[in-house]
Amino acid sequence: MTEDIDPILVVTKVQKLLKEEYQAIGDTMLSGGVDNMEKYKYMMGQAHAYAKISQEISNLLKPKEQKNEQERPNIIRFGKPDTEN
Repeated sequence: MTEDIDPILVVTKVQKLLKEEYQAIGDTMLSGGVDNMEKYKYMMGQAHAYAKISQEISNLLKPKEQKNEQERPNIIRFGKPDTEN
């Protein structure tokens, strides 16, 4: 028997995990858990990756903006006029 998995639940859990891992890196760095530059660079790379992935997930979850001509009245269209006399 297979269960239907809610994709939003999966994404929410992934976001939570990324946030926890990001926080753990920050906690380790603040508590003096970094004893050499190589470890510092590695942890900074991880933190940047977690932040970037989290941001990309958030961007994907935002509703797409519907752009049409009515929303952008300040656009000037060059060329033939719509009505001819």
